[in-house]
Amino acid sequence: MKVNKVTIIGAGNGGITAAADLTDRGFDIQLFEIPLYEKNLEGIRHQGGINLKDENREKFIEFSSVTTNIAEAVQDAEVIMLTVPSFAIEDIAEILAQHVKEHQVIFINGAGTMGSLRFLNKAEQMGIHKTYRICETNSLTYGTRAFPEEARVEISLYVKKIFFSAFPATETEELMNICSQIYDCLVPAENIWHTTLENGNPEVHPGPALLNAGRIDYSNGDFYLYKEGITEHTVKVLRAIEQERLAIGKAFGFRLENAIESRAGRGYFSDNGKDLQTLFNTSEVYSKIKGPVAVNSRYFTEDISTGLVLWSDLGRVAGVKTPNIDSVITLGSTILEEDFFETGINLDKLGFGDFTLSQLISTV
Repeated sequence: MKVNKVTIIGAGNGGITAAADLTDRGFDIQLFEIPLYEKNLEGIRHQGGINLKDENREKFIEFSSVTTNIAEAVQDAEVIMLTVPSFAIEDIAEILAQHVKEHQVIFINGAGTMGSLRFLNKAEQMGIHKTYRICETNSLTYGTRAFPEEARVEISLYVKKIFFSAFPATETEELMNICSQIYDCLVPAENIWHTTLENGNPEVHPGPALLNAGRIDYSNGDFYLYKEGITEHTVKVLRAIEQERLAIGKAFGFRLENAIESRAGRGYFSDNGKDLQTLFNTSEVYSKIKGPVAVNSRYFTEDISTGLVLWSDLGRVAGVKTPNIDSVITLGSTILEEDFFETGINLDKLGFGDFTLSQLISTV
């Protein structure tokens, strides 16, 4: 399949950035946002395009193909790319699943949280029985910030390496050949357990952010996690969670990348022998990222509920102790007044409640 027309679902950081970048590279792009967040499209409509800035240029990309009509958005697209928060997968599936044709590819471009399986499970719950062609990455293909009201994006990084898997994994090669026409940074993962365990956000965000909760409250939005919140002490929590994640991966038969390897591979910093704290503090990309601005941000809520909770459950089945992961979930639940062990994504909610480790490995 030759890819020409791509529909982007979600007009946030990733969606608006992809709309500008892919339009500039010659793809026929349609950008969809749900009516509740239609304001994210108003700036583009007003300006008739998107201002794109990266380290090499600043350019106005003429672009007006925006809509809140899902049927109109996905019609004739070869690839339907979801750039939405992981907690929104089921909500998007509810409005999208019925409109997808079986030849179209659903490409979930963002933090890996078993999105492919969750999309299919939602479609099944709705009584929709189709053979979907669906795949996902472990992270977004850009380091970027979008400003919807100004129709402006600032790209700090075109990611160099992203893990990619289809569901089922037997379809990975075929779907990667299709999606690689859009992004040449894709490398094959073993399966969607692999992409989920290579998602770096749950490892980096919640632990250090929780340890800086007072500073976040006091700063009134003027806080930089990577530059000031990852210190010689808070980085120890990050490292402890890293070791638990790596152990879970080993039990699944994966050789996962550690925190430095992962981010150096993607291009966020160089693996030059410096310690992890210094690399985060001085990264040309990370050090400029402001936030989180509040303790109810996605650094807490999303990365605990759709990341750490599942990792904890995988550790239980794999026989890997996860005291640091569990502690972050517990403290986050206390601070946010929400029992994430109860509300988060776990194996039972994925349909694997009674599965053994070997059954989990063979299922995807």
